[in-house]
Amino acid sequence: MLHGRLRTSHSGAHALICAIAFSVACSEPPQKEIDRAQGAIDAARAAGADQYATEAFSAATSALQQAHEAVQQRDYRLALSRALDANERALEAAKESANGKVRARAEAEGLLTMTATSIQQLQTKLKAGEAARLPAPQLEPGRRLRGDADRVLQEARAAVKEGNYLAAMKRTQDLQLKITAEIKAIDDAVEARSSRSKRRPR
Repeated sequence: MLHGRLRTSHSGAHALICAIAFSVACSEPPQKEIDRAQGAIDAARAAGADQYATEAFSAATSALQQAHEAVQQRDYRLALSRALDANERALEAAKESANGKVRARAEAEGLLTMTATSIQQLQTKLKAGEAARLPAPQLEPGRRLRGDADRVLQEARAAVKEGNYLAAMKRTQDLQLKITAEIKAIDDAVEARSSRSKRRPR
């Protein structure tokens, strides 16, 4: 009986101590946890999470902002909760960033290959336009684009080597669109000239 009372008393004391400790912890700003979260966010940003794991990174920065706001409102319990959440989400963003970089690199390298092929196709279309005797003004945009394409492709390749995969993808995607449009313009011009030639009386 006495032993049971002692056990109950001990459990109650332990619970009281925990409650007091938690109360003390929440009586002042959780600066240590906020600093830890900020450090995790900085590390995630350095790992490229702001580009390759945007959703998780945004959630981390948002949670940290909420922690700061809670501190301003003196709601230190909420501030602690949001700081811990920010730290966890930042760590998750850093992990996701590594996988995102691998995917982005593969996509960027694929676009480089595709773009090189498109440049060759443009060159072939320009020759076809010349063979069809298209007027120089109609071929000039394609020739100018052909000249710029090699430079853009080199810049994209350099970006991939530097690990800036998103920049490389942006450059090649934009170039792809321009080449596709120019090839269509040349095809349409050749077809129109051929149709006019067929309609001429012999």
